[in-house]
Amino acid sequence: MFTINIYLRFALIALFLFGGIGLAFAYGFWYASLPILIGLILLVGYIAFGTVISAGQLAQTQDFAAAEKRLNLTFKPEWLYSTNRAMYYMMKSSFAVQNNDNAAAEEYLSKASSVNLNTDNEKGMIEFQLAGIAAKKGNFNKVKIHMKNLKALDITEPALKEQVNEFEKMLKQSGGGRQANIQRKRGMGYQPGGKRRRPKMR
Repeated sequence: MFTINIYLRFALIALFLFGGIGLAFAYGFWYASLPILIGLILLVGYIAFGTVISAGQLAQTQDFAAAEKRLNLTFKPEWLYSTNRAMYYMMKSSFAVQNNDNAAAEEYLSKASSVNLNTDNEKGMIEFQLAGIAAKKGNFNKVKIHMKNLKALDITEPALKEQVNEFEKMLKQSGGGRQANIQRKRGMGYQPGGKRRRPKMR
């Protein structure tokens, strides 16, 4: 997707708006109307869409520090278009996870889930990330809730479906391991070759 470099956008906004205002004072509003209109379109685009797309492009190149810095140039996240607002909070959550701040990551994802999203794929991405954070914290009751929410969604994105399936497999394997550990600790099950306890000598 084509995007204007954010610093170029800032420069163009200033050029067209202030230049237009200067033309209005010098020659009248008719001469200034087009530059002011262009400046306003660029400004509204920045406020409505923020820097989410360009930050995502930087994240795809593994330059996460630059991506986070770019994302922080968003003016007012709560003013963003709904999809971009959800993506903003999801990206902030990803950066928080990288910084081992799970509490902040969960808070950002909760904000993302409160956005009225258009597709089940977008909702599924949020539920999947919330399930991952809950699993990392060892809160498997929450994991079950988020996985149940995922199952209720009609996810069509192949990459997300594959990630969810892999996550389910991992949960089943780790769940079996935990149950086996519990049984061993409680002394349940037959253990071949185990040492017999010698009776006490009187």
